[in-house]
Amino acid sequence: MSSVMRTICADEKPDQKWIVFDGPVDTLWIESMNSVMDDNKILTLINGERIGMPEQVSLLFEVEDLAVASPATVSRCGMVYYDYVDLGWKPYVESWLHRKSDKTLIEELKRLFDKYPEKLMDFKKHYCSDLIPIAELNGIVSLCRLFDILATKKNGVDSHDSENYVRLIELWFQFCMIWSLCCSVDEDGRKKIDNYIREMEGTFPNKDTIYEYFVDPKSKTWVHWEEKLRGGWKYNASLPFYRIIVPTVDMVRYQYLVSNLIENHYPVCLVGPVGTGKTSVIQSVLNKLDPKSYSVLVVNMSAQTTSNNVQDIIESRVEKRTKGVYVPVGGKKLLTFMDDFNMPAKDTFGSQPPLELIRQWLDYGFWYDRLKQTLKYIRDMFLLAAMGPPGGGRMVISTRLQSRFNLVNMTFPADSQIKRIFGTMINQKLQDFEEEVKPIGDTITQATLELYQTVVTRFLPTPVKIHYLFNLRDISKVFQGLLRAHKDFHDTKAAMTRLWIHECFRVFSDRLVDIKDSEAFIGLLSDKLGSLFDQTFHGICPNKQQPIFGDYLNPDNVYEDIQDMDVLKRSMNELLDDYNNTPGVVHMDLVLFKDAIDHVSRIVRVIRQPRGNMLLIGIGGSGRQSLSRLASNICEYKIFQIEVSKNYRKQEFRDDLKRLYWTAGIDNKATVFLFTDTQVVEESFMEDLNNILSSGEVPNLYKPDEFEEVRTALSDIAKKEGIDDTPSNIFQFLIERVRANLHVVLCMSPVGEPFRNRIRMYPAFVNCTTIDLFIEWPHDALLEVADKYLLEIRLANEEEEKLKPGLARIFALMHKSVSDYSSKMLEEMKRHNYVTPTNYLELVAGYKKLLYEKQTELGDAANKLRNGLSKIDETRVKVEAMSIELEEAKTKVAQFQKQCEEYLVIIVQQKRDADEQQKAVALKSEKIGEDEIKCRHMADLAQADLDEALPALEEAIKALESLNKKDMTEIKSYGRPPPLVETVMQAVMILRGVEPTWAEAKRQLGDGNFIKQLMNFDKDNISDRVIKKIGQYCSQSDFMPEIIGRVSLAAKSLCMWVRAMDVYGRIYRVVEPKKQRLNAATKQLEEKQAALAEAKAKLAEVEAKMAELKKQYDEKLAQKEELRKKAEQTELMLDRASKLVSGLAGEKERWEITVADLEERMGYLVGDCLVAAAFLSYMGPFLSNYRDEMMEKVWIAELRKLVVPCSPAFNFCDFMAKPTQVRDWNIQGLPSDQFSTENGVIVTRGTRWPLMIDPQGQAIKWIKNMEGSRGLKIIDLQQSDYMRTLETAIQFGLPVLLQNVQEQLDPSLDPILSKAIVKMGGAWIMRLGDKEVEYSFDFRFYITTKLSNPHYAPEIAAKSCIVNFAVKLQGLESQLLGIVVRKERPELEEQKDSLVINIAAGKKKIVELEDEILRLLNEAKGSLLDDEQLVNTLQTSKTTSQEVNEQLQISEQTEIKIDAAREGYRPCAERSSILFFVLNDMGRIDPMYQFSLDSYIDLFNMSIEKSQRSSKLEERINNLNEYHTYAVYRYTCRGLFERHKLLFSFQMCAKILEASGKLNMEEYSFFLKGGVVLDRENQMDNPCYTWLPDQNWDNITELDKLANFHGLIQSFEQNSREWKIWYSKPDPENEPLVGEWDNSCNELQRMLLVRSLRPDRVSFCATSFIINNLGSKFTEPPVLDMKSVVDDSTTKSPLIFVLSPGVDPTSMLLQLAESSGMAQRFHALSLGQGQAPIATRMIKEGVREGNWVYLANCHLSLSWMPTLDKLVEQLQSEEPHPDFRLWLSSSPHPDFPISILQTSIKMTTEPPKGLKANMKRLYNLLTEQQFSRCGKQERYKKTFVLFVFLPLCVD
Repeated sequence: MSSVMRTICADEKPDQKWIVFDGPVDTLWIESMNSVMDDNKILTLINGERIGMPEQVSLLFEVEDLAVASPATVSRCGMVYYDYVDLGWKPYVESWLHRKSDKTLIEELKRLFDKYPEKLMDFKKHYCSDLIPIAELNGIVSLCRLFDILATKKNGVDSHDSENYVRLIELWFQFCMIWSLCCSVDEDGRKKIDNYIREMEGTFPNKDTIYEYFVDPKSKTWVHWEEKLRGGWKYNASLPFYRIIVPTVDMVRYQYLVSNLIENHYPVCLVGPVGTGKTSVIQSVLNKLDPKSYSVLVVNMSAQTTSNNVQDIIESRVEKRTKGVYVPVGGKKLLTFMDDFNMPAKDTFGSQPPLELIRQWLDYGFWYDRLKQTLKYIRDMFLLAAMGPPGGGRMVISTRLQSRFNLVNMTFPADSQIKRIFGTMINQKLQDFEEEVKPIGDTITQATLELYQTVVTRFLPTPVKIHYLFNLRDISKVFQGLLRAHKDFHDTKAAMTRLWIHECFRVFSDRLVDIKDSEAFIGLLSDKLGSLFDQTFHGICPNKQQPIFGDYLNPDNVYEDIQDMDVLKRSMNELLDDYNNTPGVVHMDLVLFKDAIDHVSRIVRVIRQPRGNMLLIGIGGSGRQSLSRLASNICEYKIFQIEVSKNYRKQEFRDDLKRLYWTAGIDNKATVFLFTDTQVVEESFMEDLNNILSSGEVPNLYKPDEFEEVRTALSDIAKKEGIDDTPSNIFQFLIERVRANLHVVLCMSPVGEPFRNRIRMYPAFVNCTTIDLFIEWPHDALLEVADKYLLEIRLANEEEEKLKPGLARIFALMHKSVSDYSSKMLEEMKRHNYVTPTNYLELVAGYKKLLYEKQTELGDAANKLRNGLSKIDETRVKVEAMSIELEEAKTKVAQFQKQCEEYLVIIVQQKRDADEQQKAVALKSEKIGEDEIKCRHMADLAQADLDEALPALEEAIKALESLNKKDMTEIKSYGRPPPLVETVMQAVMILRGVEPTWAEAKRQLGDGNFIKQLMNFDKDNISDRVIKKIGQYCSQSDFMPEIIGRVSLAAKSLCMWVRAMDVYGRIYRVVEPKKQRLNAATKQLEEKQAALAEAKAKLAEVEAKMAELKKQYDEKLAQKEELRKKAEQTELMLDRASKLVSGLAGEKERWEITVADLEERMGYLVGDCLVAAAFLSYMGPFLSNYRDEMMEKVWIAELRKLVVPCSPAFNFCDFMAKPTQVRDWNIQGLPSDQFSTENGVIVTRGTRWPLMIDPQGQAIKWIKNMEGSRGLKIIDLQQSDYMRTLETAIQFGLPVLLQNVQEQLDPSLDPILSKAIVKMGGAWIMRLGDKEVEYSFDFRFYITTKLSNPHYAPEIAAKSCIVNFAVKLQGLESQLLGIVVRKERPELEEQKDSLVINIAAGKKKIVELEDEILRLLNEAKGSLLDDEQLVNTLQTSKTTSQEVNEQLQISEQTEIKIDAAREGYRPCAERSSILFFVLNDMGRIDPMYQFSLDSYIDLFNMSIEKSQRSSKLEERINNLNEYHTYAVYRYTCRGLFERHKLLFSFQMCAKILEASGKLNMEEYSFFLKGGVVLDRENQMDNPCYTWLPDQNWDNITELDKLANFHGLIQSFEQNSREWKIWYSKPDPENEPLVGEWDNSCNELQRMLLVRSLRPDRVSFCATSFIINNLGSKFTEPPVLDMKSVVDDSTTKSPLIFVLSPGVDPTSMLLQLAESSGMAQRFHALSLGQGQAPIATRMIKEGVREGNWVYLANCHLSLSWMPTLDKLVEQLQSEEPHPDFRLWLSSSPHPDFPISILQTSIKMTTEPPKGLKANMKRLYNLLTEQQFSRCGKQERYKKTFVLFVFLPLCVD
């Protein structure tokens, strides 16, 4: 607008210029035009620019109405009201006729316009109802358009055919009139119009209505539409169901009308109920268009569709032709079909921007470029629209827009048409079935239709049942299932009937929300079975069990009836195992009970179907996602699910959708898109899902370059399919493939407004899905789950095993009881708590785990103690035996000592003899040694001589060895041998002692052993003669082996032998005498050695004997020593034993008692663990009274009823937490009351991460102290990097505290809350968004919220453990007692603190020492007495333990004394805690009444310091209570509205009296609630009915039932007149009561009578009551003193003005700044759009420079409040400039940050009411300086009173 204004106003030409504002008035922008329409004619923009409007520029507003225009706007414009009645429709007709040239046609049309429209429209107006009303002129324009289109020569209207011309004009006029003026009415209206027109014109055939006929150009008369359906239609089983279209009369006639309007480029809008086929008609028309001439754009509208969306979608299909002109791509005409046309939500001012954009285009042909602000003309585009009737999210569209369309109402098809559609399909399907089955088709069709009609009327949508929306699509879904029948499996009438029952249940019953509706549906179904099938539901379905059909058990995927539940369950569990064994999936530990199997079958049934989508409705944790994953795995589909991260927005979602489309459309993989409503970060996600479900197309999903990539990937596949490679064709091909492969499973929670709104806003969620409602688990399912888990548990004995069925029942009862108490808590306290199956699974799994832990813990503890006891007993037995052994050992030592002495004498004597023998032997040995040396020398000499001959001998032997038989034969073969050979042989023969001839040699050579004989030759006995002869041979010069070898090698060897024998023989002659002398010497030596050996043997014998004696002596000595040591050891052991037994005597007794106690507790574990597990799983959200009641009156009562062992006085905290741990928690800041301790156990032991409701910061303080030492990380959702902090903490196992969350959690936290970890490569991995983080099991996650009563969705309740940490009276009282004692008696409190720590440390030390003793005893091997270190350690431990015990006793006695002293201050703590809870309750009255505990404690401290002191304790307590009570009143009143101040005072008074026991609570309850009569029949009649209203009499009759009011009714009967007088008094509360009641009633009881009879006077009674009990000052709120407020404030606490209408605190604040010297540093800003950055900067500058910063109207910038909250939080940790103050103002709003309210000083701004309040305010504004500045004080004061007080009195 500013761009247009700037352009127009800058044109200085004098021509008159008009700016037309055509469209609805928007108060926001029209207000900014006020300055333009004023006399100054200036437009001021937000950036400060001012545009002046010259005289020649004028503004023209064209609006439909001024419903939202402000008087300021209306008063600035000249008004021209165009009333349709003034002109009517006739001028348009005249103008239209004026364009006709044929006079006959004109005349006839005038006649017809005179005859029909006026009467018809009047009749329609009075007697008919329009589905969507149309204006008269709209109907006339539509009539004219249709006539122009249809009354053509082609259709027989030919002026040359004079005979039929006029008749056909009238016929076509009637036809056009029927389908323009008369087509907007409903079914009943059509019947009425049919009768009315037949009365006017009798030419219509009698059969059916006039709507069933068209004009046939050939026969020139009316012909039934049925005539166009004469062609046969065949059912094609190969086609997917969504492609099956059975032609009907409705289809034909609507196609006829739409196609004719489209061809002539007239906008057409089909209206009608959902499911009547509007979209199908238009799609069928569009499909018949020439694709070369037309391109089609489908826009699915929803509540979230914006004008930008529509503009972007259309602009994506056009291209620029010339400047500012855009035409469809490819030169075609663009047909834009806008489905659900009236779905876009209306804005604040009642307009629908997307539709206004379309209207502008229809009127002017252009819209604006949003970036350049230039005109964009869109040419060659034509519109079609379809919409349902208004309601359920659909809006009434602007009549200005509606008038641009030809509107055609598609009424609900007639029964005959529905039967034709579905009956034809099923009957043709059954043609191949058994004869018995064939006739059932018509029955099924009729039954389905009747059932549908009954369901539609019986099950109507309500806010709780918003999804009870049925339409014709549901009938088609039934038949879609029926068409899956198989002739081999459904071969009987009963089988087909069961299939029909199954499909009806799936389509109609699966969405029903409760048992009542389900039973009602079964009743309806039974009626149809009885009336049409002649069957009963019980007969077809035994035990009334719904049939289950599925195709997942049959190898051929046949849709079969699965009747064997055992087989089904077994198969389903196998399929679950298959899923869990799939790599990379999160393991699902599911119990597949019957309901779960049913849901899996239902999901499989739908997603197996082409374009099958599911809407699963159920609370979080009900199993929707798990069962969907299992079903997808059964179908072998890929699961696709988005992963939400911190910055996940629309663009990231679109990127994920592209990946999804790539998988389904390009990779051609069947995919399930699993989406939950918790993943909806932006509502645009739902818009895209709506489009995916309805058309498969997400508008503008792809940019041109992205789509080019898709096109490239699909082009080859498209060519194979015969599709041209054009962008539009490829895109359509992609969408078809996506829709074929993609199945959306949408999981939504039925809780809260979002579900209801989305069902209304996104029609495809119901229309394009099959609904399955996940109801609360039935009792049987709970039992089955419990049984499954109990099977895995081994109990202690058979008796306990028999308890398992009872335990399962208790599990179920616990779950049901928590659900009941949640409803009770919601009713009583308005607190929501959702009980999900996740809680139940946590209970049963937690029971198993806890039972094992406790069995192990108690068993180990008992075993340790038993082991210690057994060691002690064993030691005692050993001590007795050792005493006897010690005496025996001493006797034996004496005996052995005597024996040793006797042995010693013998040993000495024998030692002397042995020494003498040893000397003689030594001398002999020395002499023999010398002889031995001589012999060895002689032997060496002989051997040396022999060694000379031996080498030659050995060489000769080797030579002989080398000879063989062949060599001998060689020598032998010589007849006459060579001389040298002969010489050799002669020498050989001589040596052998035979004749040295050749003949003899030959003979010898012939001997086979010849060589052997030579080798064994007796060389030692060669005679001297032989030696001499041989020597002659050897001395010959040629008798050499080398020479002979030349002749014969064999002879050479023999030569060598001869020569060797010669050498040896000669040497042997020298050696032999030497050897003989050696032998003689050797013999002599041996004789001497033998004598020596004999002497040595004798000596050895003596030595052996002596050694034996020595050995015996040593043994006796050793035995004596051993016995001595043993005696000493025994004495030592006895000493240790005495120490041990005496040291552990006390432990033994205590341990025996403890073991017995542990054994008893182990017997109770079955029940105790059950209660504890249930407490952990369920109790977090409940307050203590609900917890106690549920546990004692329901759970434990049921345990005892079923005789399940359970501790007589079970205490959850004692059972789950050790006292030392609880004491640590208390020291760390956890309040010491039972409720807080229970919360501490739930937080630390629960399996889900805790979400703590912590309005007063108790939990956050405890967590910070408890986890601080482990490196606690503190984050909130406002931090930009909180996910990075979480990732680090998860990886390194650090604790994280997420603080100050609201009712919604960031979806990116889901993996953490769900603990979705997967094992990959040996490591546990958690996927956070697009990151994979290694998971450390040391990681801890805590969440806190300051909301006092948040409403968390079931999904959050299922994933987190909600724990109510609201401060309790007992815990707060304890804290305040500590504070007051610390202030009043600091030494006492310090001593108390020190004692608490010392006692805690001492008890911890005792436990540690006992554990150490048990550990040592347990780890000791063998006897305890053998381990000196063990005994010493035990002794030390015992001594330390005794010392610690003594210290503890002293400390505990001291603590008792200190507690007694502290108890004196208990009344003060009690009063203060009561007052805080009164403050806390004020938050229920107004959301701005929030008070923090920290601020209250500061106030309490101030009261302690400022209250009057006294040496008397009682007096001091009274002073303190009185001061603090009024301080609370004064502090609180400045932040309360006037209407609430008396209420606050009264509540304070009542609570104080209640605590002191001075208030009858029964009477007080009556005062608050009044009398409610429950039994009207027995109520006594009102005796004073003439003057006493019945409501008052109800109060009296109920009051009479109270103890102190018996006889009140009788008093009214007897003293009616007196009561009437009292009743009629103007101030009855001050009048005496009637009769004895005046004396018998106290003040409260008087108030009850006033409350019952004169409630208008209750406030006066309450005021008197407060004055009488607390004092008058509690009824006179102090005037707001801004100066004192500033003095009370700090730099860290904001000051908030809570605004009232008509009051602005700015001027008051400016005056304060002026008087405080802060005027120059006072900076104010009114918050609103675009002001957030400025406000942030102002605060930061103020903190730095010490400014006063005032941010007004915070309620107008709620989106920025979290940032402000963060800034205020930062103030707590910073050190701002001491002058800095942050002032805020806001109207009361529930979304204002609680933490700011709690830390701030609140002030209400209201004009004072009453004279006294006004006077106080005036006096308060007058300073002492102002009052005393006049010199004449006496006159001034009188004048002041005269001019101020008197007028007020008069007024």
